[in-house]
Amino acid sequence: MTIYQLGWTTLPGLRGLSVSEFRATPTAAPDYEKGVTVSFSTDGDRDAFLRRLEEYFAPRRFTNAADAFDTVKAYVLESSAKEN
Repeated sequence: MTIYQLGWTTLPGLRGLSVSEFRATPTAAPDYEKGVTVSFSTDGDRDAFLRRLEEYFAPRRFTNAADAFDTVKAYVLESSAKEN
């Protein structure tokens, strides 16, 4: 099992901030200030999870960057807990 640091891009839009471009970088030293970490057994599991994040967050908009970060982090932690 490999530990990945997840990251994403937060961009302004007419209806609020959006999050996209989710990425997973292998790590041995997680940085919880800039993202969240999650473990995957295979590259396929990782890729499927990143696709789900893109689909889930594509229509969502946020009023501020802190709300976006906290919402993505909570979703990732909850989703990874269900899978393990």
